[in-house]
Amino acid sequence: MTTTTDASFDSDGTRCAAWLTYPDGPGPHPAVVLIHGLGATHQMMLEQYEQAFSAAGVATLAFDYRTTGASAGSPRQRLSMRRQHADAQAAYDFLKSDSHIDARRVGLWGTSLGAMHALRLSSERSDVAAVVVQCPIVYGPGAALHSGLGPVFRMTPPIIEDVVRAATGSARKYIPIVGAPGGTAVVTAPGALQGWNSTAPQDSPFDNRIAAANALGLAVISAKRKASKIKAPLMICVSSKENLMDVKHVYDVAGAAPRTTVRSYDGDHFEIYHPPLVHTLVADQTAFLRRELRVEP
Repeated sequence: MTTTTDASFDSDGTRCAAWLTYPDGPGPHPAVVLIHGLGATHQMMLEQYEQAFSAAGVATLAFDYRTTGASAGSPRQRLSMRRQHADAQAAYDFLKSDSHIDARRVGLWGTSLGAMHALRLSSERSDVAAVVVQCPIVYGPGAALHSGLGPVFRMTPPIIEDVVRAATGSARKYIPIVGAPGGTAVVTAPGALQGWNSTAPQDSPFDNRIAAANALGLAVISAKRKASKIKAPLMICVSSKENLMDVKHVYDVAGAAPRTTVRSYDGDHFEIYHPPLVHTLVADQTAFLRRELRVEP
């Protein structure tokens, strides 16, 4: 088993907690930044990817977004899409500057909403060597309306309240990130609450809160608009039973990005994090990264 060490980097003046996992042997190594989903932190299932990729010769950098997990920043759980995108970019620059890393062979890996950041970042930069995304959320409007207008109507009052509170400097209004169908939360799709909880350690449940106004950013963000600008080799791992967004939006991205490989897996948004599917998924991703990042045998 390879060793993961604590690290940190600065994002717009705030410390982001990070974790570096190097392969055995001398570098410089190829590497990927691991970009997690909405409200998720390093302790939520990322170790299996760190260990698999590093054992195959690819270093990894995982991190917690500002105001979440082990990272600094307040108010807590301010899950701004703009700020999280900046955090992912800062993580990428930090990894490329590491003397143990070959800056010409650095890629991006994103899961769930983290895939949005990986795709958008790779459409903006020409130095991304490879991209892997799994169960990707790529189109905010599609995700927001996936369960109909009911959740949108239920979220409107707390969003308005939070906007007013933010404008007046008052304490933020929080709503759950995920909840049961019929509740007031960002995600209320059937099975989502159980699925989210399945990715968190039993002794350390995730902080299921988001400043309500941040839901507006989620509803408008899209990776589809600039997908044609992604020049790096791209692997998209699709959940065939995706329950958080219509997968047609994922295939729109796949059709626009010129160097895309698509693999489909027989599970929902959360099942692919767990055996047996995760073993097949990680093996496919590892093979792709070894090839595209030119890992020596």
